[in-house]
Amino acid sequence: MDILQILSAVLLGLGAVLGIVGAIGILRFPDFYTRMHAAGITDTLCTGFFVGGLMLQFGLTLASVKLLLIFMFMLFTCPTATHALAKAARHGGLKPWLKADAGPGKNSEGRAT
Repeated sequence: MDILQILSAVLLGLGAVLGIVGAIGILRFPDFYTRMHAAGITDTLCTGFFVGGLMLQFGLTLASVKLLLIFMFMLFTCPTATHALAKAARHGGLKPWLKADAGPGKNSEGRAT
């Protein structure tokens, strides 16, 4: 294995790990806004790592240019979509979770024990 294949494997592995971390964040965080933050951050970075790893695999070809264009599209649309969802939720009256919401009989996430 040469250095490009090793670097590509590392980037693809980092993308996979980051995707799993984002999924765990979606499952563990207490409210819509924090879950959306976990998804919004990790999907952009996960895409970057995957595309970077695939670009190293393909080398300087037309496929790499297409992958770069896909990444640029994701880089601009994912944070914009996350912001639009948060703004719509706030406009719709969805309040953020507060630590004070975890009262008696509930754990620190506000869920019944």
